[in-house]
Amino acid sequence: MLIQDKKHFFMGAAMLVGFSVVLGFMFTPSFGGQNAFHASDEMFNAISKGSTYYIPDVLEGVAEYDGTSFDVTILQEDPEYIEHASTILSENGFPNGEEAGGGLQVSGDLGALMRAALADADSMFHNDGKALSDKYGLDPERATYVWWKVLKEAKADLDRQKVFAEATFLEEKVLKRGVEVGYNYYGIEGKKASGEWLLLTFALVFYVLYTLWFGYSIFFLFEGLGLRMTAGKKKEV
Repeated sequence: MLIQDKKHFFMGAAMLVGFSVVLGFMFTPSFGGQNAFHASDEMFNAISKGSTYYIPDVLEGVAEYDGTSFDVTILQEDPEYIEHASTILSENGFPNGEEAGGGLQVSGDLGALMRAALADADSMFHNDGKALSDKYGLDPERATYVWWKVLKEAKADLDRQKVFAEATFLEEKVLKRGVEVGYNYYGIEGKKASGEWLLLTFALVFYVLYTLWFGYSIFFLFEGLGLRMTAGKKKEV
């Protein structure tokens, strides 16, 4: 018979069955209409949102580029975005026009461009997508993505012009800490970790214990089957 130690084997089997029952329950919509994984993901996203509001700090850095002129050509390889990009830029007062060879030529005050993008990103971060849809006649997420395309390609053209300081600030601050954050956290209600400490503590403790539960169930099963880890003997040469 394969079972060498019935006590540990059946202990491991019982633990594994219990683990599976709990896992199955976690996949049911018993956590506010969601399964446990979606609910926990939503909780951690809400808590992380409270510590990712960088836009005011980014705006302080934008002051350095107020009055700095720029002239770039964008969307040469993505002409499907030109119409919406032109709408967004025009609504914010930036001269633009399609070039004969394709793409969109845009010029103006770089600081003002950054501020316009950050203002919309701020609206998205605070779940005010209506501000963008009313302004541009576009889905707010679509409008924010178009902003991302415009700034990403403007950064690439500034790099080609060897305007590296402006290009780096545009990508590292305005895009990553402004537009992307606003887009990623749109629709999520922010929460403070201090207000969710009990649930956070439970989730972290449960995760550790549940992992150990699975590990020990496998350990006992193998021990019941007579499989043990032992130190190897050193061979003398």
